[in-house]
Amino acid sequence: MESEDKYYLAALARSPGSGSRLLKQLMEHFSSARAVWQADAESLVLQGKLSSSQAQRLAMFCRKQLHLPERLAADCQRAGVKLCAISQQEYPYILKEISDPPQVLFYRGELQPQTARIAMVGARRFTPYGEGIALAFGEQLAAAGVTVVSGAARGIDTAAHRGALKSGRTVAVLGCGVDVAYPAENRRLLAQIVESGGVVVSEYGPGTQPLPAFFPARNRIISGLACGTVVVEAASRSGSLITAHLALDAGRDVFAVPGSIYSEMSQGCNRLIQQGAKLVQCPADILEEYGLVAPPKPKKTRQLTPAERQVWQVLSFEHPLSLDEIIQSLPDGEISNLAFLLLQMELKGLVIENELHAYRRAERE
Repeated sequence: MESEDKYYLAALARSPGSGSRLLKQLMEHFSSARAVWQADAESLVLQGKLSSSQAQRLAMFCRKQLHLPERLAADCQRAGVKLCAISQQEYPYILKEISDPPQVLFYRGELQPQTARIAMVGARRFTPYGEGIALAFGEQLAAAGVTVVSGAARGIDTAAHRGALKSGRTVAVLGCGVDVAYPAENRRLLAQIVESGGVVVSEYGPGTQPLPAFFPARNRIISGLACGTVVVEAASRSGSLITAHLALDAGRDVFAVPGSIYSEMSQGCNRLIQQGAKLVQCPADILEEYGLVAPPKPKKTRQLTPAERQVWQVLSFEHPLSLDEIIQSLPDGEISNLAFLLLQMELKGLVIENELHAYRRAERE
């Protein structure tokens, strides 16, 4: 495919009613995406893939948006975004195997078409249990050479990316343009993914804002990029379960982390296990499915100041504490500049602050 032709394909993908399957059929019967873009309604009908009304709508869209391919090319150049068509070598091979792969991918970073990938998804409303698992699994899977794929959403997705960044590579699949930070607090995270050799990818062009309808479509790319999908934490009605079922539909593996039968956030995972998903208790349970071995985890030596040790001793892995609760639990009742001390401990990787500004240990003893 000529370098400019992929922008015509991206423009065609924006036309109403032209899904991935229809675009694939049109590309099989025309010499190029540019030829489809320039075809009149009669020519489109003659190919036998469009009804007269469909052909009229497509031809009218192309005429009204005559310079859209050039605008997309300019937008990509201005935003530092790359574009890959499905026929190009850098397009991930495994994604081509799903029933409706995106015909184009906009991305920042490096796609690496043949790398081994595992998707990790879960709830936006998460518990410390789920967050800790996502961080640990992300770090250990990436350390074993697996690229961790997730959706950069709040909660488990963000924790999976952060864990993977500690030891390896991760892919963020967005339901908006790759130059748009959503949620806004993950702007730095997305930049770190690109800087570390990972990739931020979307089927939506630069500047596209997130809309609810985009996220179910985004989920098929998350599962489609991976040989298996791990659901870490999910309620009984969760978008993560959509991703799991999309993985099953594509013939991919589904793993689920079990949780308490009393926890609302574990109901979805426990139900997946009932339905046949593989129960996983550690990253090795996933890696062994693909003949991979987790590298030995290096022992961490903690060098704590006396004040840090006092705070560390009152914190736990499972139950985050607010500043007031930490102060009340300290033997001496108070430490000067506690907020600054906690920030320093967070920078050292000792503690984690959640969205409610409560703190817990970053890992178990």
